[in-house]
Amino acid sequence: MTESPTTRPPAGRYGPEPTARSVRRGRLGLVAAGVLGATLVIWIGLNLAGQPVSWKDVGFHVQDSRAIEVTFEVTKPKESTVTCTVTALSESYGQVGVRIVEVGPADSATRRVTATVQTTELAVSGTVEPCELVEEP
Repeated sequence: MTESPTTRPPAGRYGPEPTARSVRRGRLGLVAAGVLGATLVIWIGLNLAGQPVSWKDVGFHVQDSRAIEVTFEVTKPKESTVTCTVTALSESYGQVGVRIVEVGPADSATRRVTATVQTTELAVSGTVEPCELVEEP
């Protein structure tokens, strides 16, 4: 068995050989893309950190073909009031019920809330989105 003395492909097979200038330009492009990506991640993180309200679905319980209970957690400033839109969904992901729930001031920043949503047909899922601060007059 004979081994090839060179591991490079034949000249010109995959385009011209890279020059020092093109290699340098490629590296600068990668560095610029990395800096841009890091800047974007930091900007998004700071914007999300500035959002005073967050929420997450905890679960749901189908009562019958006319109602569903949706449980969710809201994190907000203790003294603030938020409104959350609670939606009931059918098997085909169609909206079959909606309710606006107001969550007022409390002793803790995070509250668990269970809301009953009346439905027009059997709901198979319930979700919350969005929760927004109520503007004080």
